[in-house]
Amino acid sequence: MNFAKPEYFVNRELSWVDFDDRVLEEARDKNNPLLERVRFLGITQSNLDEFFMVRVASLRKMQAVAYSKPDAAGMSPTTQLAALSAKIHPLVEKQYSTWTRSLLPQLEKVGINLLDYSQLSKKQLSFCSQYFHQVLYPVLTPLAVDASRPFPFIGNNTLNLALRLVKADVAEKKDRRFAMVQVPDVFPRVVTLPGENQFILLEEVIKPFIGELFTGFKVKEVQTFRVIRDMDFDVAEEDASDLMKEIVHQLAMREHTKVMRLELAAETSKTLRKRLIKALAVHEADVYDIKGPIDLTVLSKLVKAVKNHPELLYQPFKAYTQPALRQTDLFAAIRQQDLFLHHPYDSFDPVVQLIKQAANDPATLAIKMTLYRVSSDSPIIQYLGAAAQNGKQVTVLVELKARFDEENNVHWATELEKKGCHVIYGLVGLKTHCKLLLIVRRESDGIRRYMHMATGNYNDVTARLYTDMGLFTADPKMGVDASNIFNMLSGFSEPDHFAELNIAPLTLRKFLNARFDDEIANAKAGKKALIRMKMNSLSDKQMIEKIYEAAAAGVKVDLIIRGICCLQVGIPGISENVTVHSIVGRFLEHSRIYYFYAGGEEKLYLSSADLMNRNLSRRVELLFPILQPNIKAQIVQIYELMWQDNLKTRVLQADGSYQKVDRRGLAPLDVQAHLVTVANTEQKATVTKPATPPTHFTPMKKPWSPVDDD
Repeated sequence: MNFAKPEYFVNRELSWVDFDDRVLEEARDKNNPLLERVRFLGITQSNLDEFFMVRVASLRKMQAVAYSKPDAAGMSPTTQLAALSAKIHPLVEKQYSTWTRSLLPQLEKVGINLLDYSQLSKKQLSFCSQYFHQVLYPVLTPLAVDASRPFPFIGNNTLNLALRLVKADVAEKKDRRFAMVQVPDVFPRVVTLPGENQFILLEEVIKPFIGELFTGFKVKEVQTFRVIRDMDFDVAEEDASDLMKEIVHQLAMREHTKVMRLELAAETSKTLRKRLIKALAVHEADVYDIKGPIDLTVLSKLVKAVKNHPELLYQPFKAYTQPALRQTDLFAAIRQQDLFLHHPYDSFDPVVQLIKQAANDPATLAIKMTLYRVSSDSPIIQYLGAAAQNGKQVTVLVELKARFDEENNVHWATELEKKGCHVIYGLVGLKTHCKLLLIVRRESDGIRRYMHMATGNYNDVTARLYTDMGLFTADPKMGVDASNIFNMLSGFSEPDHFAELNIAPLTLRKFLNARFDDEIANAKAGKKALIRMKMNSLSDKQMIEKIYEAAAAGVKVDLIIRGICCLQVGIPGISENVTVHSIVGRFLEHSRIYYFYAGGEEKLYLSSADLMNRNLSRRVELLFPILQPNIKAQIVQIYELMWQDNLKTRVLQADGSYQKVDRRGLAPLDVQAHLVTVANTEQKATVTKPATPPTHFTPMKKPWSPVDDD
């Protein structure tokens, strides 16, 4: 059978827009706490911004060089851009109707007000006048545009005011002027007014007084606008020794790329609109007329500014630390058995503590680690530096090309080198995306290796916002494999075989295909055949064809895919055995699980990789087996719970839409809320004095955001 027909595939970009719409549904869901709904609306904006910075930018570049090769769904770059414009404009309309018709009125009902200048009391008006004249006025810079002063550079994601002016003593028709003022980002955009939970946006404070910046002129119009630029870049890696220098150079240049999106206040005049579109050289299809506050990411700042309304937020909880990881000697705990962590329900603190213990442990000889994204104030970096200063051999692979974390990672690479760590930047042409920690110790019975492997980054902040899975193990075979992986990353080693682990791009695709073939053979032999997988995105053409082949042979395929899904369900004779669920809830679903029934043996793997071409072919990724029976059973149970979720799950339909689960006759189950309850219950059931107190989980300080690069 031909499984490669374009009509069997969904365009990945259009599928991503569907995902952002599912996030928007959370903002519209009245069962979510009100301020969390506001936060979800802000998340849809940050998602969309990244989409234009990376994906739309990529398509525009293809279009510019007349690249016309269609994708798996048969769509050329030009066709995709037209389809995206047709789909995103209604999405933006839906965003703002959600804000103006639903969320804003409900906030007002509970005494939380985001006010226009016309709504202010005398006291609030006086406050704004003082704030403008004493604080803002000295910082604001008027930028005139005329024959001697060209149109100024407008930075990516900056908020600006565009003005039409006329000379006070000259007829308007004879004297039309144009100017701009950037809304300074050194001040909070959400301004707290006198009165509890009364707010106004910074630009709304500036607008009434902006004429004072243009003495002798009348302000005929002032409107807010924002641009999103191409923020992606490709670094030539022919000489890896210059990689950091090239990254730094590209970061400096990235701000001056082409405009991918222009947002304008909907009431902007035709004259001003035309002037901006021409000056910014933006495609008409990428101009968005906004009926509300431009840049809804400001809503996350509004949520943080609200006081005394904890009932409008998710209830905080403490992440659980299992008793085995509360003891002083974590190495002893890992020697005894493999240990499994499921974040954010399980605390990330044991991972940090293991590195800290290794840094000060006389028996530790070496620490080797991959870092893709770390927090801006990472304790892991501190402990790795301390380990090097304590005489341990510390090798850290810092991926400088982690999208939107390049600057942060350049900083940490420099800091680690200063502290004596050996820092490497990975393999030429490949991003290193695997999550692997290897600690080598000299013990009484010889050298022993300890590992932590995970589906998510070594980031103590996102570990409280993303669902990820990790494994502590001292398995000797995996230890040898881990050593070989690091030898490959740091040297000229080219291993062609691994005992337990699999890595992309060397063995991972081939290994997964073999597991599919085993299930296909069992199905054809009349045996039970089942594949269950969970990932962030499914877009790899060859893997989708393999799923179709398995389903057509009679294998039942269950998929939990948070975001992009280029597969279609319900194709007669091809994908009728495939079911796709998408869970969007309080936490960003980020773990990757690959399960094969294997004739009852139940082979289970966790991975850093999604089934995307870039993950399987252009990155260093890790897939590791779960061998310990109790952990395997636990993960199988977690998957089943996720599969039974009927509150936050959407099910992919044959027409390409996602529909909520029909809950008739079913007890309600929000799997994330359920696992939070389990974590709290287990904590209460183990009333002991832990050596290391569990990390306290606080409500989201910033929205989760599925960076396209991860």
